[in-house]
Amino acid sequence: MKYVLMFCETEQWEKDWETMDQSERDAGFAEVQQWMAEHADKITHNRKLAGPETATTVRLENGEPIITDGPFIEGKEVVSGYVEVEVADLDEALRMASTWPACPLVEIRPVLM
Repeated sequence: MKYVLMFCETEQWEKDWETMDQSERDAGFAEVQQWMAEHADKITHNRKLAGPETATTVRLENGEPIITDGPFIEGKEVVSGYVEVEVADLDEALRMASTWPACPLVEIRPVLM
């Protein structure tokens, strides 16, 4: 089965990241690279997304599209990247997500074929 694991940053995580020195950030990047390497046989696609301030949203309501700058929701959590994985089942995707070393939230969704 294919799933997308979406990595979500929180306001607190972002604040903590900003207070880290470069060696702490480098260690964090190394942990993410190690996680990617450990799961490379299951990852079919991955990307880091540009920040939410770069988003453009098209809201389709009342027959007329409304285009706005920014993310589609006002929230304290932002999807910052994702991987698409091919695994046996949701349990395997959950095991992968539970070892993610970076931002504190991972949303998992099945990919519809």
